[in-house]
Amino acid sequence: MPPALLRLNTAMSTQLKTPASDDWIPSMEDMPFHRLGGEEGVMALAHAFYDAMDESEPALARLHVLDAAGKVDPGLRQRFGLFLIGWLGGPQHYVERHGHPRLRMRHGQVPVDTAMRDAWLRCMHQALDARGVTGGVRRFLEERFSYTADFLRNSEG
Repeated sequence: MPPALLRLNTAMSTQLKTPASDDWIPSMEDMPFHRLGGEEGVMALAHAFYDAMDESEPALARLHVLDAAGKVDPGLRQRFGLFLIGWLGGPQHYVERHGHPRLRMRHGQVPVDTAMRDAWLRCMHQALDARGVTGGVRRFLEERFSYTADFLRNSEG
């Protein structure tokens, strides 16, 4: 897997570059970042993710800073979008602004059990649906998101 993968509103419209075949795998020239429509498309995915969380996973949303309307704070949406841009193979804006993501450390103060992991994944699946992500890129992203969400579990259950 390329090293880059390891390391505003949903109304934003960006054309997804869907694979011609269903067996797509990332390469340095064709990363998920590109398939999702670059920075604008990845940021739209981040917003769709938090919109799904606000709508269907209120217990998960309450673990985040909320704005006056009770929605996940726009600053957190932006920060997650910046993280995703780099994690999916785009520019490393998150690292430039915030340093290494240190995912386990940043999530360490929040109990992440199987139920929270699954709630997070449901939100991401809804976001991928909302953005029309399908085929090989969808399978690849679901696998990576599932692996990462499970990696962040820090409590039984």
